[in-house]
Amino acid sequence: MFDIVKNIHPVLQALVAGLFTWSVTALGAAGVFVKKDYSQRMLDGMMGFASGVMIAASYWSLLAPAIEMSQGKPVPAWVPPATGFLAGGLFLWAIDKVLPHLHMNFPTSEAEGIHTHWKRSVLLVLAITLHNIPEGLAVGVAFGAAAAGLPSATIAGAAALALGIGIQNFPEGFAVSMPLRREGLSRGKSFWYGQLSGIVEPAAAVLGAAAVMVSQPLLPYALSFAAGAMIFVVVEELIPESQRAGNTDFATVGAMFGFAIMMVLDVALG
Repeated sequence: MFDIVKNIHPVLQALVAGLFTWSVTALGAAGVFVKKDYSQRMLDGMMGFASGVMIAASYWSLLAPAIEMSQGKPVPAWVPPATGFLAGGLFLWAIDKVLPHLHMNFPTSEAEGIHTHWKRSVLLVLAITLHNIPEGLAVGVAFGAAAAGLPSATIAGAAALALGIGIQNFPEGFAVSMPLRREGLSRGKSFWYGQLSGIVEPAAAVLGAAAVMVSQPLLPYALSFAAGAMIFVVVEELIPESQRAGNTDFATVGAMFGFAIMMVLDVALG
């Protein structure tokens, strides 16, 4: 199967993978048509699960290949991954300070970014959209790196990353649409906004794949950049949100399971 995929242009591979991760977000958001309400404990566990997946993906699918690619270069091997990693975190920090958004379970008075009078529902969706950007970039960069033919980056590894991101997008889509429903939106609008939060992933995936195809020397920087952006989201947003309601043990167990599942996927397929 992977031999067939190799014959497809890497940017198209990234687009298909991005559409897959977005479609799983939409599938999760469709849960609003099935359930009338949600358990905060379950939601915290889902957020913890997403955290675990993203942490594992950041190392096995992104940082580890970046470190391997940096060996034998004119600069020390730690420079590209460290530089890219910190740049990715700085990039997300800058967006976080500018883009108006509101984290789940936070009062409107704690909205971040530039002050606006936008509705609470819009701010909630923008918060999820913010952390879907690095997920899409990660998938795109992984497929772009695989196209370079380097042993440390493979189509199977990129596919494992896309699958892992897709798996954690299911509870993520649910975690967006259900609180919106509780905010008073109709089921249709809750689903629409829930799936809309993931639409940035195909665009970011295409951008990531196209960027790394321009120059191979950018690959370790790009891979670690995506990792840094993902870790920033996990530490700044997902983990604090999952712990805020007091369901700390359940959220932590979710994170452990998410980490283990992503690790297994990457090691088995990558």
